[in-house]
Amino acid sequence: MKKIGLATALLLAMTGAQAYQVEVQGNVGYYDAELNDGNYNVGAQGTYYFKDLNTTKGPLAEAAFLNQASSVSAGYNYGRLSADIDTGIAQVGTLNLNVDQHSYGVKGETYIPTSVVPVYASASYNHSITDVKNNDSILLGQRDDSGDRYALELGAMLAPNFLFAVGYTSVSANESLDTFNILNNGLMSASMEARSIDEDQDAITARTKYVGPIDGTNMSLGFEAGIVYGEDTLYNLKSDLYLTPKFSVGASYAEGSYKSRTLPTSATGVNVNYFVTPAIGLGVSYVYANGENGANDAQLGGVNAKFRF
Repeated sequence: MKKIGLATALLLAMTGAQAYQVEVQGNVGYYDAELNDGNYNVGAQGTYYFKDLNTTKGPLAEAAFLNQASSVSAGYNYGRLSADIDTGIAQVGTLNLNVDQHSYGVKGETYIPTSVVPVYASASYNHSITDVKNNDSILLGQRDDSGDRYALELGAMLAPNFLFAVGYTSVSANESLDTFNILNNGLMSASMEARSIDEDQDAITARTKYVGPIDGTNMSLGFEAGIVYGEDTLYNLKSDLYLTPKFSVGASYAEGSYKSRTLPTSATGVNVNYFVTPAIGLGVSYVYANGENGANDAQLGGVNAKFRF
């Protein structure tokens, strides 16, 4: 019976099932800056929804949001940073930066119907481990580190398919990254968020999200805006045009008020996503990050795949 169930799930995924309750995604990304070499990250996320999701309500990429589907998720990301850095000091010369970073987390989201508006709530826990591989990295200011982060959000669907939510995030170490931010918005977004919170260790967040049809067409428009207020402030904007329920193109922009010699302060991104079937989705993304205050410009790229059953 188990073999029959597995074969049935696989068949549905291949032929394009119209409803699903589980989504698994995998991500691979690269990071390229003037001083960096051999930088990449890989990650995976699994989500279970407490009800079958109807994929006919609009863009396939937003099926969970349009269905107001409660869920639980688990994710993991591994990143490698390596660089040969000229210190400009004759006695020291060039140092090799070599650091591994692990992030993993769990998250729950729920939508609760009320007599006024649907209420939204989410909670997440993430843990990050920074593993410094050599003494050169220590001389460059890197160190072994680990830390937890907790986040809570409360909000409401103020209008059909329009969410407004506010939240609180507590971070115990500067290197604690949001695993789900990495997997869904990219490594630069998660790094800029952590840098904005920085040593304050507590942050207030607010965000809005809307997805709706464009009248008289088969297209839809998605829009997101957010702010993170910690030691410094980070602003996020994102928009997606769904040319068909299967195919979308999007753009994003983020800017932080911090001054950093190592991390860019703004990032502009583009992405393309296509569902081969309602159960199989593919995506590519590109981000250009603008370095100021001595930080290098950076380019980040990524590919992802989603499977639903």
